[in-house]
Amino acid sequence: MFRWIRLWPLPLLVLVVYSCAKTKEQTTVQRRSITESIYASVIVQPDSIYEVYAIVSGIIDNIPVEEGDLIVKDQPIIQITNNTPKLNTQNAKLAYDLAYQNYRGSSAILKGIADEIDAAELRYRNDSINFFRQASLWKQNIGSKAQYDSKKLAYQLSLNSLNLLRDKLKRTENELKTALEQAQNNYKSSLIATKDFTIKSTMSGKLYALYKEPGELVTTMEPLASIGSATHFVIELLVDEVDIVNVSLGQNVLVTLEAYQDQVFEAKISKIFPKKDERNQTFLVEALFNVPPPKLYPGLSGEANIIIDQHKDVLTIPKAYIVDDTKVLTDVGLKTIEIGLESMEYVEIRSGLAENTVIYKAQ
Repeated sequence: MFRWIRLWPLPLLVLVVYSCAKTKEQTTVQRRSITESIYASVIVQPDSIYEVYAIVSGIIDNIPVEEGDLIVKDQPIIQITNNTPKLNTQNAKLAYDLAYQNYRGSSAILKGIADEIDAAELRYRNDSINFFRQASLWKQNIGSKAQYDSKKLAYQLSLNSLNLLRDKLKRTENELKTALEQAQNNYKSSLIATKDFTIKSTMSGKLYALYKEPGELVTTMEPLASIGSATHFVIELLVDEVDIVNVSLGQNVLVTLEAYQDQVFEAKISKIFPKKDERNQTFLVEALFNVPPPKLYPGLSGEANIIIDQHKDVLTIPKAYIVDDTKVLTDVGLKTIEIGLESMEYVEIRSGLAENTVIYKAQ
């Protein structure tokens, strides 16, 4: 049994294929500038921002400032009530005064030993005179051996007693000096704790947050306030670990903020933190605005693109037209291409296509 097969004329077949191709989405190879960048999420923070802690526990007595106030260095911001450090300071002062009097004042301790030394020196001189006089007589066979031995023993005992008292004076003086230094250190330490009843700012800037109210109990483990620069802000970028090796100091950054949706701000990478955050597998990178927005607040969020490379006036095609990473569909079929830079939408064509070549989006 035979089946008839209808053969299409070749010109008609080409027409059919061409008609099918015409129905596909198409574009042409065009010249444009292309920029390769790395995406990062953004948080804006004041420069040098820090959280304030108390070194002593207690109850907040007064807060003479308000959130948003501009403050200067050493300005009081929180006053804490706690009587224990004050009592410790008073006790440390008493101990310091006593140690000072024992070492440098008219102390009975050193004066008593000095008086004993004076008496011992008198005994020593007297026993020395008696001994050497008796020794001279003994050489002339005058006197008895018992008298000579008695004077010699008295001389040696007074000399030993004098040396022991001198050693005692030196040892006691060193002990009192050490006790004075320890008392002085304890007193200085207690003064530091006393000063911390009034917490002062360590920098000039703005008070961005107060976490406590007057009358609340505070400890040394929880922050009381947040202070940072009033005029300088940094951009904190979270960069994925697969991209961090391509980030360098001084690279340009394009930043968009939720508060300024229709504007793009330029910045530069200023710092790269080397430790990875294991929770989200990212690295922290800081950038500085070239020209900051007119108003900034801590915690403003947005997105950024870190510029890795940029080529001008190169052949490009949309990324959506690439097949199997290295091919493009043309009128003559699939063609292999060499790709250069890649942006979010376009790729650079280094070879394989000419300008204005028509390409088709694969179905």
